[in-house]
Amino acid sequence: MDLGSRIMILGSAGSGKSTLATQLSKITGVQVIHLDRFFWNPGWVQTPGDEMDEKVLNAASQDSWIIDGNYFRTLDIRLQRASCVIFIDFNKYLCLYRIIKRRFQNRGKTRHDMAEGCPEKLDMPFLKWVWNYPEHSRPIILTNIDEACKDKVTIIIKNQKELKALLEKVERALP
Repeated sequence: MDLGSRIMILGSAGSGKSTLATQLSKITGVQVIHLDRFFWNPGWVQTPGDEMDEKVLNAASQDSWIIDGNYFRTLDIRLQRASCVIFIDFNKYLCLYRIIKRRFQNRGKTRHDMAEGCPEKLDMPFLKWVWNYPEHSRPIILTNIDEACKDKVTIIIKNQKELKALLEKVERALP
């Protein structure tokens, strides 16, 4: 299975975007770019929009990458350059469970996919965003994928079995 050299991974928080990106990077040797590292600055301070756009544009201009993250503001930039789009479409209950589990596992620590100085946290606006993701964000992402990816490899992962099968296919396809 050839995913090309620019792989974009989308999905709800807690769906496993960063984990999949890291796994694909280990298999393919392609560099991972976690958008959360661009968006957040120490102390959970957001990067200004224009600066975020520039960071994503510079990253997406590279010859190869695996970029994980939603961030609608830069969705078009990434979709235009991607050779493959993977959408992890897991149910919200699983995503919420994983987020809560992650919070307790990483309490007080900054995850590898986050900017330094952003220790794991959990708040109601974030939980509400994940809860509403299937109704609010998912349709926007699917519409954008449908419109921008007619000539690209597009993969929608519905469950852990499909995710595992994808990783196995990619691994078998490499020389």
